[in-house]
Amino acid sequence: MTHQDRHNQQDPYRLGVPQAVPTAASAPGAGPDAVSRGDVLRTLLWAVVVLSAVANMALSFTGAAAPLHLASGVVTVLAAGTLVVRGLRGRR
Repeated sequence: MTHQDRHNQQDPYRLGVPQAVPTAASAPGAGPDAVSRGDVLRTLLWAVVVLSAVANMALSFTGAAAPLHLASGVVTVLAAGTLVVRGLRGRR
């Protein structure tokens, strides 16, 4: 591989504005700045993890009943587990 070939390859770790990839058929909302469903789902899952963890801490400080702690913990574990599974599947 020549120096020019290496220079023309896109570096995934380079900081800067990503280059737009040309597509054959560009649908409305499918540009380089479009947000995918996976991005939205990942953001919602992170929000659920944070909110349920905060709720669990608040329940601990207020001395709430154990079933409330368990429900909040289960929601946290399920959302975090879903994030881990999606992350591992995304590597393939």
